[in-house]
Amino acid sequence: MKPVSVTVRVPAKVNVQLAVGAARPDGFHDLANVFLAVGLHDEVTVTPADALRVTCSGPDADQVPLDRTNLAARAALALAERYGRDPAVHLHIAKDIPVAGGMAGGSADGAAALLACDTLWGTGASRAELLDICAELGSDVPFSLVGGAALGTGRGEKLTPLEVGGTFHWVFALADGGLSTPAVFREFDRLAEESGREIPEPMPSDPLLAALAKGDPHALAATVSNDLQPAALSLRPSLAATLAAGREAGALTALVSGSGPTTAFLAPDAPSATKIAEALTGVCRTVRTTTAPAPGATVV
Repeated sequence: MKPVSVTVRVPAKVNVQLAVGAARPDGFHDLANVFLAVGLHDEVTVTPADALRVTCSGPDADQVPLDRTNLAARAALALAERYGRDPAVHLHIAKDIPVAGGMAGGSADGAAALLACDTLWGTGASRAELLDICAELGSDVPFSLVGGAALGTGRGEKLTPLEVGGTFHWVFALADGGLSTPAVFREFDRLAEESGREIPEPMPSDPLLAALAKGDPHALAATVSNDLQPAALSLRPSLAATLAAGREAGALTALVSGSGPTTAFLAPDAPSATKIAEALTGVCRTVRTTTAPAPGATVV
């Protein structure tokens, strides 16, 4: 008997390394992107309906598009087209990942909807097929399906799983308003052109990969990097004060998450994470503490 509805839980991500190459002819950038899935989640529930429709609840739900531009809707349409199905489902997104916050919330919803529709319809798509559709939907979508930790190359969609030897404690400070990822990449290009510097080919950091494998927060803190951070700070200078406040409160390191404007703080342990979160309360809109790594999209 087919299920009446399917719910999939999917994690947010932080980039512990985001090395960005020069713009390619297609407008994208080659990346060396070390993803770490963190324990902030969205849930997408798929139910048969008369026609495809999207609803959303939770923080910042009013900022989520409910038309066919939503990645969850695009995922349902892509899978339906591949298997010759009518994409007549109701997709409900229960939001808890920040919207437009550099934590791949939209990508997470796309991966969750894809897995949920595959389960509901019993299409029997292979993992490779699902990842192929994910890559068509967006650069971060494949990692949302996989979770854990992975190196993303190409534009971030080609994944190599990475070993993580322990639990990392994170604090995330959510800023008012979002930052457009394309706008941040455009600013990255502008700043590079303005400085006249040669942009090196993006390469993963061996010391960072070793720190992840050991589960050593101090070693990880010494090696994290985000090439988009100067561009994000250029567009949103107020983020510098949040980064400084987290460091002063005892964070081992502070960085902009992905394209921002969410800022991420690595703590040595859970009590330290609580202390950092308390210090950041009032400096930014909302503060969240969680751990990593987290599993990828999972039927619940």
